[in-house]
Amino acid sequence: MPGTSQYFEPEPAVASRPRTLELVLPDATLQLKSDRGVFSSAGIDAGTKLLLLESPAPPAGAVDVLDLGCGYGPIALTLAHRAPQATVLAIDVNQRALDLCAANAVANDLSNVRACAPGAVPDDVRFAGIWSNPPIRIGKVALHELLLSWLERLTDDGRAWFVVQKHLGSDSLVRWLADEGWTGQRRVSRAGYRILEVDRA
Repeated sequence: MPGTSQYFEPEPAVASRPRTLELVLPDATLQLKSDRGVFSSAGIDAGTKLLLLESPAPPAGAVDVLDLGCGYGPIALTLAHRAPQATVLAIDVNQRALDLCAANAVANDLSNVRACAPGAVPDDVRFAGIWSNPPIRIGKVALHELLLSWLERLTDDGRAWFVVQKHLGSDSLVRWLADEGWTGQRRVSRAGYRILEVDRA
């Protein structure tokens, strides 16, 4: 709804109040500027960090990979750090989030991140991997449409990695994926979160 300052709004209504966060991983430490009106603005989301700890690095080489719902960029920047030859497309509907993600990539000397709106991704781009903490709160119908539209853009051997809270429907999401011709496997279950690996059935 307009004016509610949800993180999935194109233009957050809440006033800007930036802050700097630190993402510490075994292989990287990133300084990330966050702001009100974007997802998990007050601190690194626990599910996002679990995804980054437990999912694999992107494939080697000059591949395209996707951060679906990038926010201020913790996933995109980590992927870019782990796969410097890859191009990381970081997409979000929230313009404030996109601006933060792009600025954070520059601040962390990561030149292989492209932050853009979903409609700016060329139709012919196919992804060797998709990583996402998907926006569950947009509603089931909208979420399903979103996931299907991007899963269809995986390469034949591509994989997607999602983190979903158990109480927000991770198990029902696995069942729905199977109905749609995708294999969703629970790879990690910890602290109320599931890490799902998704590929073509």
